[in-house]
Amino acid sequence: METKNVIGALAALAQDTRLSIFRALVRAHSVKEDTGGLAAGEIGEELGVAPATLSFHLKELANADLVIARRDGRSIIYKANLSTMSMLTDFLLDDCCKGACGSVGTRKKKECA
Repeated sequence: METKNVIGALAALAQDTRLSIFRALVRAHSVKEDTGGLAAGEIGEELGVAPATLSFHLKELANADLVIARRDGRSIIYKANLSTMSMLTDFLLDDCCKGACGSVGTRKKKECA
């Protein structure tokens, strides 16, 4: 992941409403690619966010490649892009073996030299 993409993703998540949206989408995530996620209205209701405000924040998350949108009839369903989040955490933890092996959550641990 390029540094500019990392900065964009971190900037998108560095706002409380967007972070709440992303966390809600992670909770609603499904293993199947074509199912899961939440409609914009469901996100707004769950978080108490007005439609115009929600639209703005979803656009910012989409621009950072943190959410994926798909049309389902008249609704747009949003899903967390866990691939991007995985790349982001990998980027942030890339140097974990330089003294911190085993101290970081559930990330696959590299062999320490």
